[in-house]
Amino acid sequence: MTEHVDQQVTFEDLSALMKRTAGVHVDPADLRARSAEGFDGFGLDSLGLLGIVAELEKRHGLALPEQVERCKTPAEFLAQVNNALTTAV
Repeated sequence: MTEHVDQQVTFEDLSALMKRTAGVHVDPADLRARSAEGFDGFGLDSLGLLGIVAELEKRHGLALPEQVERCKTPAEFLAQVNNALTTAV
């Protein structure tokens, strides 16, 4: 029997990952408030996003779907990542 584990990635988590993997510092509250804005508005490029995806895959021990790497906004990214984590449990 598989135990359900809450693996949701939050705006706080994403903010920390942006800082650690891409050197981009964004306040989590600002990231949440502007979550429909493109990652480029926060100074995060596609290479930085790939680093975040790789870190999440390593942390959770699963490969995320390719479309996660093509997300344009934090809201879209978190929705797809959390959906993938939820369905993998």
